[in-house]
Amino acid sequence: MCFPSPQDRGGRQPGSSKGGAEQEVGHLPVMADEVLRSLAPHPGSLQIDATLGGAGHAERILEASAPDGRLLGLDADGAAIARSAARLARFGDRAVLRQADFRDLADVAPAAGFGQVDGLLMDLGLSSYQLADVGRGFGFRAGGALDMRFDASRGRPAADLLATMDEKELADLFRRYGEEPFAGRIARVIVEARRESPVDTAERLAALVVRAVPASAGRRRHPATRVFQALRIAVNDELGALEAGLASSIALLAPGGRLAVLSYHSLEDRIVKRFIATAQRGCVCPPELPVCVCDRKPSLRSLGRSLPPSADEIRANPRSRSARLRAAERTATYV
Repeated sequence: MCFPSPQDRGGRQPGSSKGGAEQEVGHLPVMADEVLRSLAPHPGSLQIDATLGGAGHAERILEASAPDGRLLGLDADGAAIARSAARLARFGDRAVLRQADFRDLADVAPAAGFGQVDGLLMDLGLSSYQLADVGRGFGFRAGGALDMRFDASRGRPAADLLATMDEKELADLFRRYGEEPFAGRIARVIVEARRESPVDTAERLAALVVRAVPASAGRRRHPATRVFQALRIAVNDELGALEAGLASSIALLAPGGRLAVLSYHSLEDRIVKRFIATAQRGCVCPPELPVCVCDRKPSLRSLGRSLPPSADEIRANPRSRSARLRAAERTATYV
């Protein structure tokens, strides 16, 4: 995920420039130094960036693995692939790009010649380009039609969910994927409002959430933040994709290969934490069994606790404050 640097915090919408101008606009990959230390790319290594975004991390990885390291970059968003192709053009055939969801890693990576890799990065969430895209409704500040799909050829737009789910289903969705404390009130207001006209724009949804949330509630962030997060996760099945991508990562990593995952909310981070802990433990037998019968061996070794961004990075990129980086190394034993 890339966020705007300080010079973009004037009046300019982050991500408003198109094409390969991300570096000129001033976007920075989150925790780039920490990611590089975790992956430890070296000349000749094979790396995967499973969530290209603005290609900020990919660019740093290719620089660190010069002169002959190669990188496979994936993104479900075709616009992200187009921007990344321009940004990474100087690396020639060292950068291989594919439009694909990282849930399909097990098939896409070997087909592209990356069947055994030295590093794999998953940088979850949104880029500022997506947040600023008025045609897709990812962000309440940019507005626009409520679509929210990373890949417009897959799934249902967010507006469809808001039009067809009943009050209980909407409340459950906001509670489960957004951890929204006022989920019931918000769902009720949406259902009442859609009787008059569709809730099909980001502006209208944000206004309804503001109406539903009590004025007395603490507002360290916009009241609609959790609702937009919940809808985006549901539309793209992000948590299911994360679990599938993580499961594929073990077979793709060569012994000693590194996995690094940047998450931005507790739902993602819990999945990553649990996955690494389970892979590090190996055995999945019920605890009541006196001896192991599954014969599963540890396949990952954690590289330490999760890391937050530095205070300096948070000052430069306030929206990076929720980021958490977890990393692990592939053991020599295959399962």
